[in-house]
Amino acid sequence: MELKKIFFPEEKLIIALKNRETIAVRALMDMYYDSLDNVVSRIIPDSESRKDVLQETIIKIWNSIEKYESSKGRLYTWMRNIAKNYAIDVVKSKSYKDVKKHVCIDLCHFDISRKRTININIDIIGIKDMIYNLQPKHYILLELVYFQGYTHQEVAIILSLPEGTVKTRIRMAIIELRKQFE
Repeated sequence: MELKKIFFPEEKLIIALKNRETIAVRALMDMYYDSLDNVVSRIIPDSESRKDVLQETIIKIWNSIEKYESSKGRLYTWMRNIAKNYAIDVVKSKSYKDVKKHVCIDLCHFDISRKRTININIDIIGIKDMIYNLQPKHYILLELVYFQGYTHQEVAIILSLPEGTVKTRIRMAIIELRKQFE
């Protein structure tokens, strides 16, 4: 038997969360889990780690709902920031980096194969082929920023590089691409 999803108006959800009503957590999950998952997945692609981060994010929201001020913005924006900041903290953590050092080769092969799949899009026909000809340090940056939608700051965190280095390498990669057009 499938449970019916619960949806509250934002104001009612805030009141229920502040009153510590258990139904509020279920409503929160039904209403915002997918959106928060989308935010976290841009930072943590691994589904197992992402689930852990999302679970901790819900707990953080529950424990800090008293800090939410509707005058400063919408509930979703506040929750999204909690999810994003926590995911970034996890990626920066030593334990996360240690786990990433010991990844099964089969998972790497699958991930590389999946990332090398070309989606035909009229706007980028030929561009991806040109990007594959770049140095790997340039290719990965362009892939993350322009095709996967990460910000320069997020890429800097993911690749453990200074943000200035990320921007410089992207600029150098674009200069190389221009040479290929000439």
